[in-house]
Amino acid sequence: MIDSPPPPATQLVLDTNIVMDMLHFGDPRTQPILASLAQGRACCFTDADCLAELERVTGYPEFRLDAAARAALLARYLALATRCDAPPDENERDYGLPRCRDTDDQKFLTLAARCSADLLITRDKLLLRLARHRHRPPPYAILTAEAARPRLEAS
Repeated sequence: MIDSPPPPATQLVLDTNIVMDMLHFGDPRTQPILASLAQGRACCFTDADCLAELERVTGYPEFRLDAAARAALLARYLALATRCDAPPDENERDYGLPRCRDTDDQKFLTLAARCSADLLITRDKLLLRLARHRHRPPPYAILTAEAARPRLEAS
């Protein structure tokens, strides 16, 4: 009997809120993402811009993270994520993506296109709205953590 190869890992991009929900708050809705990453059924990508935002956000006073806790959270995320930095000649227009009204969120759309992600997981309403863009839908799904769960469990 010949074993068939395992299905390829689901390629993910997680926005900053999802990373914080998953690693800082332990939100149960994000735990299937963490489990999929830990089991190798999914892999997530990040880049310099997304990491810079995460580092900045971990310093917000409302999260009450001291320097050691911030470093630990970032290290834990880096252990789960694969870097996919932009090449020097990248032109995000080449991806044919819709524009997000919040320019700070465009980096997640671009990263997902650059890395050929299957899913961009977010709870940001403006990003979720782009999933239904009539003229230029992104080449990947944009879903909440809850909506991504069946896809992650199927992989």
